[in-house]
Amino acid sequence: MTTRDQSEFRRAVTRLSIQFTALIVAILALMGGLLYSIVTTAASESDNRKMAAATLVDSPRDAPLDVFVAIFNNGQLAVSRNMPAGLPDTSAISRVLASHRSETGTSEVGGRSYAVLTAFHDGRVVQAALDRHESQEEADRLVLAMSTTGAAAAVLAALVSVWMAGKALRPLAESLALQRRFVADASHELRTPLTLLSTRAQVLRRKLTRPGAGPRPEEVADGVKGIVDDAKLLTGILDDLLISADPRAAADYGPVNLGSIGAGAAALAEAEAQKRSILLETKFPSVPVTVRGSGVSLGRVFTALISNSLDHAKSTVTIQVSTQGREAVIRVADDGPGFPPGFDTRAFERFASSRADAGKEGVSRHYGLGLALVAEIATLHKGRVGIDSSPAGGAAVEVTLPLA
Repeated sequence: MTTRDQSEFRRAVTRLSIQFTALIVAILALMGGLLYSIVTTAASESDNRKMAAATLVDSPRDAPLDVFVAIFNNGQLAVSRNMPAGLPDTSAISRVLASHRSETGTSEVGGRSYAVLTAFHDGRVVQAALDRHESQEEADRLVLAMSTTGAAAAVLAALVSVWMAGKALRPLAESLALQRRFVADASHELRTPLTLLSTRAQVLRRKLTRPGAGPRPEEVADGVKGIVDDAKLLTGILDDLLISADPRAAADYGPVNLGSIGAGAAALAEAEAQKRSILLETKFPSVPVTVRGSGVSLGRVFTALISNSLDHAKSTVTIQVSTQGREAVIRVADDGPGFPPGFDTRAFERFASSRADAGKEGVSRHYGLGLALVAEIATLHKGRVGIDSSPAGGAAVEVTLPLA
């Protein structure tokens, strides 16, 4: 994937991870709130039962240790030992004495909260008070435990979601990158053949429609043959693009003579070189230099390198095929401005700007994509590609392939 594709992939993974983590946190918060409500409700009911039992005692001395009891009977008030200052709640005792109806409430005494139950039994009023400090501490410990567990679960969910999102989205991201690469490759590779095909068709049409004597049959035959050859070339390029765009597809490789392929590519580029007043030199050995590969793909290598060199050359482009040990070497050099210093580290990235004059009027940006395609084809053929300085002062690109 390109840098842009990787950036979009990371953003998509981040968004999905955040959404998944937020969902997990929301579920944990809902479950924690429900658990807290159940625990606090159970604790409150337990306290109420304990205070209700304490209101049935005959004497404050019979009350449980953690419950403070006050009994008002016949105008006399008896209270538990160590009754906190501020208790009992005499106003509640008076109201219950008058209404004969039990009453519950809370009292804040000395910075502590007490649950208070005041009941009327057998002509007397009994008030039970229970310190809620212990229950509150248990609730606080529960909140702390749930918060810690929730935070750890959120971190774990974030890590797991990143991993899962990456696994789930990577095939989609790679498919999208493959689609974009195919569109870019197709637009780059088909532009020149389509232009040649259109030019041949227009020339043939002018010959057929010009006034006076019609074209000779051999001229028509040559024009039609050129159109057929260009159509075959387009078909081959499309087939090869589909193969190279899908790494799962298997290419049908066979013996290919690089000298023959290079000569054909140079012949196709000769007209463009003459138009630009550039000398196109070829240096091919007299014996075949054979590699195993796709003739169309290797033709694309020559075409891309020659086209790019023509864009930047001043006067000369040299196309050379040679051997070094058990390897074949394709070298295309020009006498243009050359590559900027340090560019060799990213020369074969897609859409990388290269030449100092790239982007000027009349100069194509082929090196942005052409070198990337050359590198991919070389890799598919178990070869390698590199850039060098030309003896003429320009740039040279070398593609090294294993001999058949």
